[in-house]
Amino acid sequence: MTKTITFNELRRIKDALPHGSLSRIAEELGLDIETVRNYFGGHNYKDGQSCGIHIEPGPDGGIVMLDNTDILEAALRILGKEEA
Repeated sequence: MTKTITFNELRRIKDALPHGSLSRIAEELGLDIETVRNYFGGHNYKDGQSCGIHIEPGPDGGIVMLDNTDILEAALRILGKEEA
């Protein structure tokens, strides 16, 4: 499933996660931790993979189009939030 979100909103979700959550998400989804970091705006493509995000410049950090929402959904589960 695809989703559009602002870059700043995506970063707020990442910043709200408890310590160790990125490792937990990576393990749960069978991904490298750097790939999960790249999903939230990182740029380590030597150790991680591209994760299907596309950023367009704009207000609030720009618009991010997510090709796959699995990482976002895992982060929201950790935060105890369900997507409306």
